[in-house]
Amino acid sequence: MNNNLLSVILFTPLAGLLVLMFIPSRQKTLVRLWANISAAAGLLVSIPMIVQFNRNAEGYQFMERMDWIPSLGVQYLVGVDGISALMVMLTTIMGFLAIFSSWDSVKEREKEYYAMFLLQQTGMIGVFISLDFLLFYIFWEMVLVPMMLLGILTLYFQHASQFGRYTFEITELMKLNLPLGLQQWVFSSFFLGFAIKVPMFPFHTWLPDAHTEAPTAGSVILAAVLLKMGTYGFIRFSLPLLPSASADKTIVTVLATLSIIGILYGALVSLMQQDWKKLVAYSSVSHLGFCTLGIFALNQAGITGSVIQQINHGISTGMLFLVVGVIYERRHTREIKEYGGLAHVMPNYAIVFAIAMLSSAGLPLLNGFVGEFTILQGAFDANKTWAAFSVLGVIFGAAYLLWLYQRTMLGEVTNEKNKGLPDLNWREWTVFVPLILWAVSIGVYPKPYFDILEKPVAQIVRRVHQTPSAVAAVPVNAEAVTR
Repeated sequence: MNNNLLSVILFTPLAGLLVLMFIPSRQKTLVRLWANISAAAGLLVSIPMIVQFNRNAEGYQFMERMDWIPSLGVQYLVGVDGISALMVMLTTIMGFLAIFSSWDSVKEREKEYYAMFLLQQTGMIGVFISLDFLLFYIFWEMVLVPMMLLGILTLYFQHASQFGRYTFEITELMKLNLPLGLQQWVFSSFFLGFAIKVPMFPFHTWLPDAHTEAPTAGSVILAAVLLKMGTYGFIRFSLPLLPSASADKTIVTVLATLSIIGILYGALVSLMQQDWKKLVAYSSVSHLGFCTLGIFALNQAGITGSVIQQINHGISTGMLFLVVGVIYERRHTREIKEYGGLAHVMPNYAIVFAIAMLSSAGLPLLNGFVGEFTILQGAFDANKTWAAFSVLGVIFGAAYLLWLYQRTMLGEVTNEKNKGLPDLNWREWTVFVPLILWAVSIGVYPKPYFDILEKPVAQIVRRVHQTPSAVAAVPVNAEAVTR
């Protein structure tokens, strides 16, 4: 199984979808049950990957290669390093919890809902494990793909010009020696797709509306995984494929500035929100600003902190959207003014909300602190001004989260409609407990995450800071380790 482990992980949700298509829509309980079994299976088959991952090895692991369209140099080529392995685990865990949390919340067209969720799960995993650019492009099927495709094709034809062979293999494309101007053009084409997907300021405007219109599980998977496709794109493709453009002073300054604006803007707008879910949505703009700032600090601490914070954001913001979903199922309103004093009525719910809120705010011994502190360390090493402004985002983040908690959980119960609300049930506890344990484990003992990221991040940092001639001369060993 190890030789085809990534294919098993990739296609397990798709296999579940194919079986689901033969279940009659009227058998709603069976549809729900099979969708949850498929998601659970997707999680279980991904566990051997992280257990068997060799943290001391360089290069990609569990690689699979097969010619797909030989005449165009297209392959089915997949593999993972520490960065992508963590993203795959985030996808399978949050995908299962999101589907499980949907058991009672989907009231119509359940079969179509679960089918699209399983298909989306396959697409997200495919993005993180693809090592062929065309394969990546196929999985990346949503935002601004035509502009990205132009950038991909530029690298494709440049490789043929320099080496006499057409290929979309990413590690082969890393051998290109491109002039700075061409790198900047390709970087810009990638930037539009990745920045909108993150979303970076000022490309963030679609996110709050998407969250407010989506069901709870949709918001959870959007925040936890889908947004990370953009940050992952910067780390996996923009930096190593276009090192001179990525290290260009003007580009770095612009992206760091946009990241800092996003951090502060997202936090300040969150303070003004009256809709509970929209507040959490705008908080994602702020938190992901930290992630992109860490990436373009272009040092070990910044990029490592960014990846860890991406995992943390998936955990904490996923919990916050689940928290909103729990109360929305009971009251069918997200207006903050409708609540108050819920801690008296739903004490267990208030405890879970407090943990999720403090995790998102970056309280020491919880996961958010580790990621934010490491990013700030990287930002400080790169530019002290960046770090100074970013710290304000941490302060504002604590402010809007504590204010939200105070308005909804504390005080007296003033609304009669809230007095009879039931507390958390067993299914809701089942969803929250793994996320709470995950948040605490990262906060208390983050060393395994630093270990798994050390070598792939160091390789990216070395490549970005090498001279153009040295970059072209460095051999890229994509098959350093296979298991």
